[in-house]
Amino acid sequence: MNLISKDISGDFPVSDKIYLNNASVSLMPTQSIEAMKEFLITYNSIGPDSKDSEPFVTEKLQSVRKTIAKIISCQPDEIILTQSTTDGINFVANGLTFDDNSNIIIRGMTHEHHSNFYPWIKLKEKISIQNLPIDENGFFQLDDLELFVNQNTKLVALSHALYNTGSILPVEEIGKILDGKVPFFLDSAQTIGCIGDIDVSKIKCDFMSFNGSKWLCGPMGTGLFYCNRKSSELLEPKTIGGESAIIYDDSKLAFKELPDKFQTGFRNYVGIVGLASSANYMLNLGMNNIREKIQYLSTLFREELSKIPNIMLYGPDDQNLRTSIVSFNIKGFDSQEAVDRLEKQNIILAVREIMDKKIIRASPHFFNTEPQMLEVIDAIKKL
Repeated sequence: MNLISKDISGDFPVSDKIYLNNASVSLMPTQSIEAMKEFLITYNSIGPDSKDSEPFVTEKLQSVRKTIAKIISCQPDEIILTQSTTDGINFVANGLTFDDNSNIIIRGMTHEHHSNFYPWIKLKEKISIQNLPIDENGFFQLDDLELFVNQNTKLVALSHALYNTGSILPVEEIGKILDGKVPFFLDSAQTIGCIGDIDVSKIKCDFMSFNGSKWLCGPMGTGLFYCNRKSSELLEPKTIGGESAIIYDDSKLAFKELPDKFQTGFRNYVGIVGLASSANYMLNLGMNNIREKIQYLSTLFREELSKIPNIMLYGPDDQNLRTSIVSFNIKGFDSQEAVDRLEKQNIILAVREIMDKKIIRASPHFFNTEPQMLEVIDAIKKL
């Protein structure tokens, strides 16, 4: 399927806005909104706590796990349903066992997204945090990683792609270096749904966390945590309930197997239904087709920006090294002022930061169109 020339904006609710903030929260297809509505009607009609409700809900949970498992090429029981990317990060940060000599390796410190920075920094009271030096785009030297890893390294925690520059880290090469010797965690909030087919077995990561409301076009409050079945033994859940554990010998507790081990309490059932609908919609279009479309749109946008005087671009020039994120500034304009002015024209961008520098971030998705990109360029020229 050639998505580049195909306008699928009609599959989404009608809006007079040009929405280019998908790296934060994406739009949802109309069919997913309808699926959520239908779930709520059916769930209430059969009785939320009736005999018929349990198999109805169970089928929905199993369905979304199967769909997400297809997207990242894992087993359905390795998918834990959460509320956010941050939930999965904290599963790992709080679930690993450390001793006084332990260290973990992260990248770039304050160049990192807060959700994949604060949970590790919080561990500084217990362990050593090793920080990989980075270049202007957020990449690090693989040789540095090899030098940092030692017998006391308990984890390497990285972002799959960066929220500020859009840089995609060479995770398969990193996985080969670590090769099971050190547990490997990925924050994949900025990749799942926007960089094509993904295979966790090729990446060789033990854990991966991402959410449903960015590139997967699902609703807020939906998150996914991939936990390799063998690696699950490394993590002790920090919450417990009737859904995640059993009691035996009157007073002894034991955690259930995956995925129940990490799931206490009820899930966001209606959100899960919406996420499953969006994810299946995208699978039908083809993840690599989606990647091709957003590469085309972002490269067009970046090239047209480069023709405008006083534009400063950030991130890799090579489109294969970045997501659809295009980060830039306009000389003489405060980034927030520029974003606010554009929003008054129904153009939605975002302000983010690269270290202590505020930047403007555009992040088109597959439902955006070439005419929209050019309309935004024209609006920027007229600021």
